[in-house]
Order: sequence, then C-alpha cells, then structure tokens
Amino acid sequence: MLGRSERESGAHALAAARQGAWDTHENLDEPSDLLDLGAMTAALATVSRIEGLRGVMHVGHPAAPDHDLERALLASSASLRVTAVEAVASRWVWVARGTELDGHVVVDEAGMRDCRHQLRTLGASPHLVPARTPLAERVALAGEHGSLVVERDHVPDGFTEVAGSSALSERAPLWYGLVEPVPEPADFDAPAQVWLAFGPRDDHKGSLKLTLSLVSEAGIDLQHLRSQPSADGPHVFFASFSVPTSAPLRALKADLSERGVAHRVLGVMAGEVFEPGPAAVEPVWTSRD
Repeated sequence: MLGRSERESGAHALAAARQGAWDTHENLDEPSDLLDLGAMTAALATVSRIEGLRGVMHVGHPAAPDHDLERALLASSASLRVTAVEAVASRWVWVARGTELDGHVVVDEAGMRDCRHQLRTLGASPHLVPARTPLAERVALAGEHGSLVVERDHVPDGFTEVAGSSALSERAPLWYGLVEPVPEPADFDAPAQVWLAFGPRDDHKGSLKLTLSLVSEAGIDLQHLRSQPSADGPHVFFASFSVPTSAPLRALKADLSERGVAHRVLGVMAGEVFEPGPAAVEPVWTSRD
C-alpha cells in the first residue's frame, strides 16, 4: 500500500509512484488511490507501524532535502528512511473564468510551496487554503474575478488557463521520494545519495570542526549541511552527500560511533547525478572597494 501526507499534491505523488513503479502490489489510477495519512508527523508514524505501507513525500531535492521532511524523519521511528526518488513534471496550472482578474488566486499548501516564486513574480495575491479544501469551495472563494492554482487534471468546468500559467508548468521538475521502514541500510556497490543526521557528543567551540574532519577523512564531500536546535542538546546537523559505494558511509558511521557522535541515516537513494540540480543562488559578496 502507498500513502501520502495531506500536504502533498495527490496528482504529483501519484505520478512519482507510477513513474518509479512503487505500486508493485496494486494499480494506481487516481490520486485518491493513495491513502491520505494526515499531517506529515502522523503519516510517518503510520508508515512505521503498518506493515506493507509506504509513504510518498515531497523531498525538495536529493542533494538539498526539504527541511521539514528532514526534521520530521529525525523525530520519527528510527527505521524510516527515504529509499528512492523520482523527478516529475509540474502539473500546476493557473486558471480563471475569464480574462478580467483581480489578482486574487486561491492556492493550497502544495501549490504555494511549488509555485510561490512564479506567482509573486507575476503579481498575484495568493489566498492559501488547506490541501483538503474541496474544489467547489475554492471556486467560491475565488469569486467572479479571482483565479485558482490547481493540478491540470482538476481544472473546474468553465475555467481556462490565464496569461502566465505556463510559468508554473515550465518550472523545474518536482522531486518526490519513497519513505519506508528499513531496519539497517544495506551495503551497496553503486553510487547513491545519502542523507545523514548527526549530533556532536559535546557541543562546544570546535566540536563541529572535529566531526566534519571525520567526514573529510572518509573521502566524503558534503553537498548540504544545515543545523537545527535540538531538545537533547544545543544542535543537530543534517547533511546530504554522494558516495560511489557504501564503503565511505560505513567508514564514517564507524568513526562517528567510536567518538560517541550520535547519528542516523535518513535516506539512501540510488543514483549519481540528479538533474536538474538544486536551485542555485547568484551571490553578491561584500564589495572590496
């Protein structure tokens, strides 16, 4: 069985599940065929408890994970991991009854997460609604001159795409992952992306430097590193990196354990290059003039 959290777009999660052949024991025809497992925390807890149930989650990007998912995974059952990822084309469209628009656009949480930059660039004024909001209620909220952002399969009768809608569907693909219980990551002999959380035993000046030295000694080049306050101590850290086989990961885990650094693998996803890559920033550094 496959399920998703209520914050996910059913159409995109379904596309990822079908593209990745994650539905090996069932036929998925409609988004409703994916079980709605509630909020992300509840969804992960349910996946960890029910045998044969796996979750489909938006992951951000394999090399730059969504921070909400990172945190939720670390706070969930220790057996849960992201085990596969798929990039699916955006199915979002911007639609309205006519061409006279007031800029007011009704969009749910998933649509806002995926399209907020394009909508703001186009001058829209988003009205955020829960993902469970029925389509009829969204149409009523939009009013006569408002508009909607919905998946292409859910465009209501009488609505057509408005100018600027193509910017939503032409954006970079959306990455979704398969989350399931894996008692211990198995060894592998092909390239993979790894998500690792760790917390230095003693959080003091230089403790992160010492931990990162272990990463370097294992021959690992971090692509992503983020800190988060921890209830068990000042900080935990989330990292993402690529390894050619499981050997560097195995060596790093042994070194972390030897030095008393708490750690947990949150994901192992087969693959060497995940294109397109994470959104890049064009830095403007402090002027030296």
